[in-house]
Amino acid sequence: MASICGLNRARALPSLLPVQIPKPAFSPNALILPKSSHSCFHGMRLSNQSTTSIPASFSTVGGLSIAAAKVSEGTLAPDFTLKDQNGKSVSLSKFKGKPVVVYFYPADETPGCTKEACAFRDSYEKFKKAGAEVVGISGDDSSSHKAFAEKYRLPFTLLSDGGNKVRKEWGVPSDLFGSLPGRQTYVLDQNGVCRLVYNNQFQPEKHIDETLKFLKSL
Repeated sequence: MASICGLNRARALPSLLPVQIPKPAFSPNALILPKSSHSCFHGMRLSNQSTTSIPASFSTVGGLSIAAAKVSEGTLAPDFTLKDQNGKSVSLSKFKGKPVVVYFYPADETPGCTKEACAFRDSYEKFKKAGAEVVGISGDDSSSHKAFAEKYRLPFTLLSDGGNKVRKEWGVPSDLFGSLPGRQTYVLDQNGVCRLVYNNQFQPEKHIDETLKFLKSL
């Protein structure tokens, strides 16, 4: 009997010892993603050294926060060359040495754009007195600009931005969910540096008031 009891004790003894659970082969680096790998979430690229590019500043229009334009206050406006209403090539650098008011508008002969153009026309002498040039830009061709300028006796330059290349390069925002080209005005100083950006789609004449007010403060 003793031997049997001893055998039972020997068999019961291991249950009193801590159970050794084998550790899985695990490397601290097992969950580190490769330096550049694709995530299944919206196709975003993840990286342990990646940085997210965000706009340097934001502006608020109609209660909505939107990314600031690529040409913003304090930046040097990129040069361009476009055809004017007479079919002649005009470069922005031509106006260097004096302030320039560059205004982007949706299209010739539309009600808002006509009001804006005529308001610039009526105040053109004030802009000249401030030493500034006025340049209007839209995607219309030179013949459309010529008819528009002649009909309303516009004394300033209108440039044809076919394909909206300059508009995109400058970062002029669109309105109405991208369906309407934006109405945005820039004031550049004599060195071509942007000093003012003004956006107002539905009050076109305010562009003239704001730019003149700013030019008088220089």
